[in-house]
Amino acid sequence: MLTEDQQQTLKEQACASRDRAYAPYSNFRVGASVLGASGTVYTGANIENAAYSPTICAERLAIFKAIDAGESEIIAVAVCTENGASPCGPCRQVMREFAAGAMPVFMMDLEGNGRVKTLAELLPDSFGPENLQEEIGD
Repeated sequence: MLTEDQQQTLKEQACASRDRAYAPYSNFRVGASVLGASGTVYTGANIENAAYSPTICAERLAIFKAIDAGESEIIAVAVCTENGASPCGPCRQVMREFAAGAMPVFMMDLEGNGRVKTLAELLPDSFGPENLQEEIGD
């Protein structure tokens, strides 16, 4: 369970990260923060590319930074956009790789208004690492 201080820090860091976004094509700036199992917060901002496909979302950047730093599990994610948008499909799938279905995902706008959903609510009936280890029943 996240403390109020942890939630507040995640939200503040996500919105602060949004200021570092590089979004000259869409002008849709996104900031994200993730809480690793160690208690450390990692941040990311979307970084666009003229070729489009090399673009990386803020959520994935923050998660990849956490994993690169040695985290093996993500405890919570916060996303800050102008309008409180939710994470895209690929970001949800990356979250699923490193988090449990009960993980909270905070989605907020620039004024801090928003909502929280679990990863399982955002990605129901998901496919994860354990699916590659299970045998399919008859």
